[in-house]
Amino acid sequence: MTKPKDSTTRSFGRTMKAIAWSFTGLRRKRDFDDDVEGGMNPFHVLAAALIGAALFIGVLVAFARYAVA
Repeated sequence: MTKPKDSTTRSFGRTMKAIAWSFTGLRRKRDFDDDVEGGMNPFHVLAAALIGAALFIGVLVAFARYAVA
């Protein structure tokens, strides 16, 4: 018999989605409450935030190069 998946931990994909919505500032209250209650691995949060920040900086640099060219 298989063990049911623990619903208190989130996958990296769900954590990445939560961080992406946090960057934009558009998040439903219910989802925010789920985030506050826990269930996100701190290492996933850190990795997702670093990836999101790198993408944001990359987009800004690309726009700046396009505007100057």
